[in-house]
Amino acid sequence: MKFEVPEIFKCNYTPRNIPKGVFLLPLTLLIIVVLFPLIRNLNLSSYKIYSSRSETTPTTTSTTTRTCNISIGNWKPYLGGPYYNNETCHFMNDRQNCLKQGRPDRDFMKLRWKPNECELPLFDATLFLKLVKGKSMVFVGDSIGRNQMDSLLCLLNTVAHPEDVTTKYALKDENYFKWWFYADYNFTLAILWSPFLVKSDYNYLNDTAFYKAQNLYLDEADKAWVSQIENSDYVIISTGQWFFRPLTFYENGQIVGCQRCQENMTEPNLYGYRFAFRTALRTIGNLKGFKGMTFLVTHSPNHFENGDWYNGGACNRKKPFTKEERHEYERGYFLKELYQIQVEEFRAAEKEGRKKGLNFGLIDISEVMSMRPDGHPNRYGNVNGTNKKINDCVHWCLPGPVDTWNEFLLYMMRLES
Repeated sequence: MKFEVPEIFKCNYTPRNIPKGVFLLPLTLLIIVVLFPLIRNLNLSSYKIYSSRSETTPTTTSTTTRTCNISIGNWKPYLGGPYYNNETCHFMNDRQNCLKQGRPDRDFMKLRWKPNECELPLFDATLFLKLVKGKSMVFVGDSIGRNQMDSLLCLLNTVAHPEDVTTKYALKDENYFKWWFYADYNFTLAILWSPFLVKSDYNYLNDTAFYKAQNLYLDEADKAWVSQIENSDYVIISTGQWFFRPLTFYENGQIVGCQRCQENMTEPNLYGYRFAFRTALRTIGNLKGFKGMTFLVTHSPNHFENGDWYNGGACNRKKPFTKEERHEYERGYFLKELYQIQVEEFRAAEKEGRKKGLNFGLIDISEVMSMRPDGHPNRYGNVNGTNKKINDCVHWCLPGPVDTWNEFLLYMMRLES
């Protein structure tokens, strides 16, 4: 059987007398009524998928949604200069006040961290104080945490000046525990000294000799800081350098191990390091009444070469490491192991905390700071309260690359807000 195909369906058919608008109008209406809502819904679905799985890159004027890991990047030349100096900020102590102590070079202040996938916003003191208005923030840990807090004080100093209210808290030693209060913002900032995070002998407060062993009770968090954080809105954990000392580890009142307790023991025993962080993070997660945000600052690397603190070690470099130099440095240092331990314990605490409605954030600076052997005071600092010089390749100059930690902090606070 043969079917005749009408001419209108043949390709060679061309309408001669029908106006073009007769066909264009229905086609236009079809696009508007059917296809446009479909395309719009697809775009909205795509946005929701990406926005639910990505970070938000905050700026002072706008918010861009995209995936970005701010800890992966490089240090780039920056002509904007530091946020402050030793004349505009009086909060820095002499140990990190490198310009006051005579450091002649300035290139270490002319670099800024640039993530590969996005822009890291400059620190905005007004925005920070707006976020923390009516709240409290405590740094828990050692002098590295104090280093970051001093940086924060200097960064905020351009907008607000706090009152030292340490004496109101009836603490014995204001050199190790400090409280500041920003009256205009009803904001309290504190450093709670606890270099091991867990219970330990306190004779190190008066004698910080590196060769004297300390007893660490790994299953008992240090009450000195635990008793102070219940009503805190932000808790920032930052410590690590003290775990290289001679240590004796206790659990359930019994000795379970030691570090450098014998002459032939030169490698650090990272058992105590792991369990100290585990105990601290679990304690926060189980603390009744605590509803704050907990940040863990990853291990801050030192950059001693040709020795250590008191045996000739120094950090004389004036530029960041090249990739090759950094690789050689990491081979002789436990940075990767320390970092991995912290991340593992953090992830476990974050998982459990999420079940209780608690928020945890990781301020990931280990890789970032491993590149900056030029950022330490080295010989341009002194022991607090004395004229004694010491090659310091652990702490960071103020101003300097440590200011980046607070750029990270503000970035993450905005994500949570």
